[in-house]
Amino acid sequence: MGCGTSKSGMKQSEKSMKAALLIQKWYRRYQARLEARRRCTWNIFQSIEYSGEQNQLKLYNFFDDMLTHLQMNPESNQQSNVASNMLSISTRPHENGSNSNAEEELLKNTDPSRVKVNAMYKGAKLTAPMTSEQLTWLIEAYRNKELLHAKYVLFVLHETRRMLKRRPNISYVSTAITKQITVCGDLHGKLDDLFIIFHKNGLPSPDNPYIFNGDFVDRGWQSVEVTILLFCCSLVYPNDVFLNRGNHEDHVMNLRYGFVKEIMSKYKEHATKIVRLFEDVFSWLPLATIIDNKILVAHGGVSDTTDLDYLKTIDRHRFLSCLRPPVDRTLAQMGGCREDDEEDDDADLHSINSQDRNDLCAWRQVLDLLWSDPKNQKGCTPNTFRGGGTYFGPDVTEAVLQKHRLDLLIRSHECKQDGYEYTHNDKVLTVFSASNYYEMGSNRGAYVKLGTDLKPHIVQYMATKDSANRKLTIQQRISLNETSALSTLRTMLISYQLDLCRHFKNIDQTNEGKITVAEWCAGVEEVLQLELPWRTLRHKLVKCDEDGMIEYASAFDQFKIMHKFSEQDSASGITETLYRNKDSLETIFRIIDKDNSGVITNDEFEEACSLLSKHIGLQIPKEQARDLAKCIDINKDGQIDFNEFLEAFRLVDPHGKDLTVSHNQQNGSSGEIT
Repeated sequence: MGCGTSKSGMKQSEKSMKAALLIQKWYRRYQARLEARRRCTWNIFQSIEYSGEQNQLKLYNFFDDMLTHLQMNPESNQQSNVASNMLSISTRPHENGSNSNAEEELLKNTDPSRVKVNAMYKGAKLTAPMTSEQLTWLIEAYRNKELLHAKYVLFVLHETRRMLKRRPNISYVSTAITKQITVCGDLHGKLDDLFIIFHKNGLPSPDNPYIFNGDFVDRGWQSVEVTILLFCCSLVYPNDVFLNRGNHEDHVMNLRYGFVKEIMSKYKEHATKIVRLFEDVFSWLPLATIIDNKILVAHGGVSDTTDLDYLKTIDRHRFLSCLRPPVDRTLAQMGGCREDDEEDDDADLHSINSQDRNDLCAWRQVLDLLWSDPKNQKGCTPNTFRGGGTYFGPDVTEAVLQKHRLDLLIRSHECKQDGYEYTHNDKVLTVFSASNYYEMGSNRGAYVKLGTDLKPHIVQYMATKDSANRKLTIQQRISLNETSALSTLRTMLISYQLDLCRHFKNIDQTNEGKITVAEWCAGVEEVLQLELPWRTLRHKLVKCDEDGMIEYASAFDQFKIMHKFSEQDSASGITETLYRNKDSLETIFRIIDKDNSGVITNDEFEEACSLLSKHIGLQIPKEQARDLAKCIDINKDGQIDFNEFLEAFRLVDPHGKDLTVSHNQQNGSSGEIT
């Protein structure tokens, strides 16, 4: 009897164990699928982001080549005005006289005393010297979504400029008295994240010092508020708040990624003054900070040529933009800044005079510091994915840290899902402070607290205004992000429809509209160049038949691109071409629009289309560009509101229904990426 009970008990126990193992197996498989979807979604967001940065650099190089051609052929003056406008914001000349005159003109034209404040203005009012009380007023005003008057924006910028001019290229900070310091990464106009940091960690003070590691602006729509608030913190506590320059504290980047557009929208008649002064102040920001002679804090990273002692000596203010080398780009790509380059036999390299060589070395040091990314592979290679800076390996990190007797590099520049990441045997710590960077719930923000032992303590957070978003499960967050990422990717496919169809039809010799999975994956990658797992993504982007063949035209069945000012649809090519390159087109518009009015002439619009045509290597017929300009010029006054033009692109379904949605507002289920 007892044996029977024992045998029955053993069977029941065995069943329970098998059930538990089966549940565990299912759960692990579920978790693995979630992680695969998360990584795939992350890759889509990141690849599209870096592709945009690479396109921006290509556009700038195009203008660089154009100006070089014009300098070598002075009799040719076509498009010289636009190219000159673009490149005038790259570096300053060495002549002290011209610098002095330009500075005097800048200070005169942006003098805050010349801006009148309307009696109806009830917002924050700032005076020198800035006090902690004024800082509190400003924070409260920004919490209430009040716009700081242009007069006080200019005032803060002038005061900040005066302060930054006295700062060295590399700031040195000690925790001996305060016993702590906080390091924040990219904020990108995310004011809510800055408020969370101040709420959780306290406002800056002599007992609570901060380092803000660049990229205060662009992408987010409160970049002005974030930057002005940080500048005010530094003015009130100049010995306790340290600001490093990031790769987005650069006027050329601001033309494309939203900061200039934000200033134009908020400050209209005073926009030009504010843009010019921001541009100048950014060039005065220090390049790095060193904590207790042990930790280097820099925005991007290092390279095998990084020399902090040399960086201390350069004129950082010369580099309004870090995207253009101070010498011919072909010479810049040859090198010339390493210690062993003196033995280089290259005649072209030795043809550079000593001043140009010094300028080239200084530019490369700054570029690498602001644009570089760590990689697991050893060595140092050009950062081709972003288009600027380097990829540096663990051996490079070790060499730079040893050379300068440092223990750790804290950098930012890359969005991380958890807000931070250790690499290179814990010698490199990436910290990113903008939460929800790609989409609501896509990533946490983080900041780093350091005590006297200099051991990093990570604090994470996520800004969520909507209570519903706080209750989302991990699966729901991943699904929302996946939906947004796939929607963005489908839009890219639509914008490359003509190129993709042309490529696939060359493969589809039988004209059946079908190709193999391998052919489709290779073709999409060749055209889009995003380095994505297309084989994994194919089920969400195109239809497959029973034999596993891809019906490549099905990727374009659901949408087409329209423009409300144009009677031509995407089949004509011009609408698709302009839509695909509208970021580059907007950059060209903003270069032409020197007074930041948001308006250009019909002729300037045609010139912009002509420049874009040369840049992308595709023909945009002049007649079509002229006809489009006439359609946009509704009141026939010869002026075009290019902001309205850019907002007029639409994705529509086959029945003409508008499917365009703004970022962070995409709905619908995408299913899983499997």
